[in-house]
Amino acid sequence: MAVRTPGAAPVARSGRARPVAEAEAVLVRHYRRLVRLAYLALPADRDRHSRVLAAHGAVQRALPFRWARRTEPEPAGADPVYAALRLRGLRAALRPRPGARLSAPRVWGLRLFTPHGVEQDAALDHALAALGTPARAAFALRTVEGLADGQAVEVLRQAGVERPEEAVAVAAGIPAALEAEPPAFDPCAVRVQPTDLLRRRRTLTAVLAVGALGLTTTAAVLGGGSGPAGSAGQDDGRPAGAMTDPARLARAAPDAWQHTARVDFSAWPARGDRREDGALLGRALAAWTRPGRQTHAEPGTDTAPPAASPQLLYAGTVDGTGVAVLYDGRRIARFTDGPGGGLDLARADGADPTTAGAVVLHRRGTARRYLLAPWVDAAETRRIDQPDTPVRPLDHPDGVTAAAPGGGLADCQGATVLQLHSSPVIAEKHAFLLADLGGLLPAHLTYAPPPDRAQPGATQPGATQPDRIPSDREPREATAQDALQAWARAGCAVPDGTPGVKQLNLWAFAVQPLPRNAGSAAWFCSRADRWTGEGSAATAVLLPSARGPQRTGGGPGRSCSRFEQDTVAWTWWRSPQGAEYLLAAGSRRVTRLIVRGPDWSVERPAPDRTLAVERPARAAVQVEALLDNGSRINPPH
Repeated sequence: MAVRTPGAAPVARSGRARPVAEAEAVLVRHYRRLVRLAYLALPADRDRHSRVLAAHGAVQRALPFRWARRTEPEPAGADPVYAALRLRGLRAALRPRPGARLSAPRVWGLRLFTPHGVEQDAALDHALAALGTPARAAFALRTVEGLADGQAVEVLRQAGVERPEEAVAVAAGIPAALEAEPPAFDPCAVRVQPTDLLRRRRTLTAVLAVGALGLTTTAAVLGGGSGPAGSAGQDDGRPAGAMTDPARLARAAPDAWQHTARVDFSAWPARGDRREDGALLGRALAAWTRPGRQTHAEPGTDTAPPAASPQLLYAGTVDGTGVAVLYDGRRIARFTDGPGGGLDLARADGADPTTAGAVVLHRRGTARRYLLAPWVDAAETRRIDQPDTPVRPLDHPDGVTAAAPGGGLADCQGATVLQLHSSPVIAEKHAFLLADLGGLLPAHLTYAPPPDRAQPGATQPGATQPDRIPSDREPREATAQDALQAWARAGCAVPDGTPGVKQLNLWAFAVQPLPRNAGSAAWFCSRADRWTGEGSAATAVLLPSARGPQRTGGGPGRSCSRFEQDTVAWTWWRSPQGAEYLLAAGSRRVTRLIVRGPDWSVERPAPDRTLAVERPARAAVQVEALLDNGSRINPPH
């Protein structure tokens, strides 16, 4: 179907194009490029039909009624009119305004989709779905527009993005480009299919019947009579059509996970003793097709119906309650039957063998049951605060576990986590930890150990450091004894322990000998990454005889991630003798630490990346670290 574009630009009687007409001519000439830019920048939580329409609407609304020349700087050689239209369209895509849908193009009875691309296009689409909106916009500016990183940062800043440098850095990690303009990313080359014809017919019949009833009633009132009441044909509320037909649910083969490189929820077979129960599955599909008050979506999760018939992962009876679990390629939906039930939705795009390792099926009190991935050979539970306590085997016939205790990580009371072992088909001797945070999908726990001074990558005065943390410092599974000990001591300092967290990493970035032989302090940075692409970090220190970790700073952003691998933190500490010390510590590339007080300052080389300064009393201070490349960093806050 060809998408209709604005007509040719009118010309003023003087023979010179008016400013608005000139802008219209530029918009028409570059319409496809601008719509493609908006389509890529739009949030991934919209279905493709909505994104196609929203992209066209954003670009068409970019043309103003009056044209005011902007004074914002443009990239060298850029057409100022085109750059201004691009900025207006980008702003509309980044922050859709209330009521914008009313002015978007309307399509009745049809659904629009960009065509399916090749395997590489699907991989790129999968990677983009995991990015936040600013990063998607940055990717579009770098690929569609061909802007350099600095230029993309400037355009995003003008568009209102708070941290454009971060968005560009994240986008730079997506390796694919779009020079070939594949149709999978072109909202001007779309395919169409009809909506639910039966439901539309019944809806139209109901509307006409209600309209006829209104006319009959009005005529009776005007005529002074009380003729017989007409009965309008009404929709009985039962869902119909392909989207709510249980027979059309997709089902993966039982051994699909053994023959695919995409080991995520799409490789899960349908399990459960009620997977042929059409009534239960019909109610689950109806709940997803018609979201209502009993629909609960985790933050950042779209509640729109699936664009096509979803995949069945489970249907059965759990603790006396009917439960169905569905997957549409980017969301997990869990339907719980009966009073008090409803539909729970969570994002699941970008999953891997660990983050697709389990779904929470049911909770009762402090116990919960999980549905495990088909590649899980063995399951156990362990107390996160008792690393030396042996694990307890967890039965999981047909993938459904026995009731297991839980508990939140952030309350420092000791949560029980899952320890799962993958089949050798997936990875040899691979075990990983998952923690229930109250959502549908447990969070994956990882660990990065402290620097080893004996390793070549450890910081040495004057040594040249690589740009990235060495491979032995990368986050690893938190199942080794050192990782378990670290999580037991500092795990409750996580910055985010709420539903929607995809991964929690604990990074031990420094160990500091304390003055007067008082032991040592261990410095950690814990990071939470959400399914939406957002994240936060918190620094903490563990001091001798302390009951738990002491938070020292943190906040949203990309601190302590692979995009920002340098950190510094500080705290006050009182020695057993009563002396007050300011303690500071930095990560492996820190070479110098600077502390400034109200009327004093200390700046010292830090060959071991730590500093202890004795002060008579605590006061407001500023701490800064110098890196081996001359850059300066401050503690996250």
